[in-house]
Amino acid sequence: MEQKKKRILIVEDETDIAEILQYNVSKQGYEAEIAGDGEKGLALALSGTFDLILLDVMLPKMDGFEICRRVRSRLETPIIMLTAREEENDKILGLDLGADDYMTKPFSLGELTSRIRANIRRFSGETVVKQEDDKENSIIHIEDLEIDTDSYTVKKNGKEISLSKQQYELLCFLAKNRGKKFRQDALLEAVWGYDDYYGDVRTVDVTVARLRKQIEENPSEPKYIKNKRGMGYYID
Repeated sequence: MEQKKKRILIVEDETDIAEILQYNVSKQGYEAEIAGDGEKGLALALSGTFDLILLDVMLPKMDGFEICRRVRSRLETPIIMLTAREEENDKILGLDLGADDYMTKPFSLGELTSRIRANIRRFSGETVVKQEDDKENSIIHIEDLEIDTDSYTVKKNGKEISLSKQQYELLCFLAKNRGKKFRQDALLEAVWGYDDYYGDVRTVDVTVARLRKQIEENPSEPKYIKNKRGMGYYID
């Protein structure tokens, strides 16, 4: 029986770029559909029939940030945001709204393909964190934090904390490897699933910063996720 192709939605108003993306992801064995404006992109995205969304930020009718916010409120479909803007605040906003990754134009098609592959693997349940789950020890306690790897929830002092998929998986990975220090590139490989050295290490730093805001009393003086210069992030 032939395996069903993964489907990718490309939300991009520049026709040339959209067609290049469609051609290249199709060569990799994916099905790709194009939406040329934000409203059409949102409608298609919310259909829930896609395995990944490539989402431009600057779009007519509705920008990518608003699309990301609305999609993430209903679906877990991985979103890679694409933009010509390089401001760090844009990247932080995109990740904070629930985007899984962020790429600044121009980017190499090889890098994009690697990130698409990694995010689809993770969305399909093939992440390193989930593979390592031990059903007999599904609850991890770190002081007043409780991580339930069966229900994929995190509680602090008994109250559930809302985390993005990346925040949860990063926290879970560090908790399961307590005491070990991981550089950003190692975390990109282990948690994000990026290979061939593709991936912006700032994605890790931004995700850690947002995660600290969710779980730490004082994010500037973290007691859970620490960082030792030159050696990486860790949970003591």
